[in-house]
Amino acid sequence: MPAIIGIYSAIFPLFAYALFGSSRQLIVGPDAATCLLVAASLAPLAAGDPERYLALLPVFTLMTGVLYLLAGAARLGFIAAFLSQPILTGYLNGIALIILAGQLPKLLGYPSAAKEFVLQLRELVEHMGQSHPPTALLGLILVAGLLVLGRVAPAVPSALVAVVAGIGAVAFFDLQTLGVAVTGALPGGLPVPPIEVFEPAVYRNLLDDAAAIVLISFAGGMLTAKSFARRNHYEIDANQELIALGASNLASGLAQGFPVTGTDSRTAVNNTGGGKSQLVSIVAAAAMLFVLLFLKAALALVPTAALAAVVFVSAISLFDVAGLRDLVRMSWREGLLSIGTTLGVLVLGVLPGVMLAVALSLAWLLMVASRPQDAVLGRVSGLPGFHSVADYPKATTVPGLLLYRFEADLVFFNIDYFAERLRAAIAASKTPVEWAIIDASPINWIDATALQRLHELRSELAAREITLGVARAKLSLNRAFNPRWVAERLPAMGFRRFPTLKAAVHAFERHKLGTAADQAAPHPSPTGTKADHPV
Repeated sequence: MPAIIGIYSAIFPLFAYALFGSSRQLIVGPDAATCLLVAASLAPLAAGDPERYLALLPVFTLMTGVLYLLAGAARLGFIAAFLSQPILTGYLNGIALIILAGQLPKLLGYPSAAKEFVLQLRELVEHMGQSHPPTALLGLILVAGLLVLGRVAPAVPSALVAVVAGIGAVAFFDLQTLGVAVTGALPGGLPVPPIEVFEPAVYRNLLDDAAAIVLISFAGGMLTAKSFARRNHYEIDANQELIALGASNLASGLAQGFPVTGTDSRTAVNNTGGGKSQLVSIVAAAAMLFVLLFLKAALALVPTAALAAVVFVSAISLFDVAGLRDLVRMSWREGLLSIGTTLGVLVLGVLPGVMLAVALSLAWLLMVASRPQDAVLGRVSGLPGFHSVADYPKATTVPGLLLYRFEADLVFFNIDYFAERLRAAIAASKTPVEWAIIDASPINWIDATALQRLHELRSELAAREITLGVARAKLSLNRAFNPRWVAERLPAMGFRRFPTLKAAVHAFERHKLGTAADQAAPHPSPTGTKADHPV
């Protein structure tokens, strides 16, 4: 695409996001990973025709915007809730390393064609000797200046200072004649959206690809937005973000631009510069418009090394060493999950890395839900209620009665584990178990598979003369099933239900007393007279 299309895509979505977005730091705009998806989607449809490619692009972007709005109206933002803290930290660290590696060729002036992180590192080793000395000198000086300003004068807009200094160096020392790369001349003016009608099959293909871009770019954008929201101590409204990104893509499409999302590097620049609200986006968009219309000559002199220096220093601040260290200290499992996400982003790439992050979050959620904590309960002297005998070894239990708690909902993927753990608790009991009572207070949902397995487990235990009962079950559990079925069939399943654990204990004690009385009562002798029994 012509360079001006990228600039349009960087300007107009900022106004839309500032109106609708819930993030105070997120900067929307062109994203390299999203652009790669766009290229892969449109290239086959354009068939090598640049004009057709240019006409397809705004249609594709508008479709992406509409799908974002529909997802927001359907309140599908809950997808972002699957992005855990280890995933957020790991993803952002991976992005920081990718940004650092990607800026090195521009910063040092050596040739580069690699797009993957590992190959970029290989190029750094192989091509370091081919660095362009004036470019490398300018870039390293600007990096050092940015780091010093950030430490000694954090209130100074160091990125702006670096860019202006770069323009001044190019103009004063005539660095272009020494081979220092600059942005070059760009056409001015405002965009005029092209209008073209395509065959129906093209729209179907565009719709499929737009849906894929919405899923992936929203996941990536939300990772960025949530990461910076966490750093700045506020919350993100995921559904509002869908609306905001939809509006941003509509604005980009009307300006001939391509699909946009939350960008990592520019958001990092904003955060490093102290941006606290979306007024930054409005000022940035207005400044870009002003420069595009009136300062094209100055824009043409911006050295590529200066831009690389700004992004490079921002990426350094993006890497969250302290967050990773805290995760490892808190839980080595979650620390490994974070490191695994970083490695996935680095080895597989940004887009597969996003999908890996979501997959790891889901896998972690399933693992925790399918193997939750459980406990055998007893009474502790001086403490009200019932507590885990593992936590309180001196807790006392009622002989013959097992009180068991499972710290999760009962669903199809953990019910077998529940049954296995309950059987193990019965087998480990010091006295033969007569009643097994489930403390259902942590259970907020039960599905049909779990209920059927519970019924089968009750029958299995009944064959062993063990009564299975439930205490503290929420009435809301019945809402998972049809009311008529609950009224007609649930009582027939034969579960003994108790309002509290104390009520279950009292019922068991009465049962024991009744059993003892039955055993002590006289039984008819074979001759029909009462048999003697000991007092």
